Amino acid sequence: MTDLLAAIATEPLDPATVDAAVAGPEHGAVVLFTGVVRNHDAGQSVSELEYQAHPDAEAFLRHCCEQVSAESGLPVAAVHRVGPLTVGDLALVAAVAAAHRAEAFAACAMLVDRIKAEVPIWKRQHFADGVTEWVGL
Repeated sequence: MTDLLAAIATEPLDPATVDAAVAGPEHGAVVLFTGVVRNHDAGQSVSELEYQAHPDAEAFLRHCCEQVSAESGLPVAAVHRVGPLTVGDLALVAAVAAAHRAEAFAACAMLVDRIKAEVPIWKRQHFADGVTEWVGL
C-alpha cells in the first residue's frame, strides 16, 4: 500500500485531506475522527499540549493503518500532529470509508485505539497553574 496516508505532521492538520485519502464512489460512509486538544484533564485547566514522537513513529503509524485496513478490508488514513498545540488544535485525524456506516465506525474506533496504544508519541500537558505532566509514560 504505497498510497496509504499515514503521517506525522508539525503543521496544523486538515481533515479534508484525510477524508479525501479514503473517499470514493463505492463508499456510502466515511467516518472521520478528530482528536482535539481540550481545556481540561482530571479537574485541572489545560493551557496547551506538547507531543513528541520517536523517530520511527511514522512507521508505527503506517503499520497500524495497514493492519486495520487488512483486517477490515477498508481504506484507512491517519495523520498525527507533534509539537506544541493549543486548546482547540487537532492532534489526530483518522478516517475510514466503507459501504455502510457500522463497519466504518467500528474500523475507525479500532484504528484510533491502535494508534493510541502502539504509536510511540508522548504527550506533555501544560496546566494553567504552570505545572507540566507527561501522560502515558
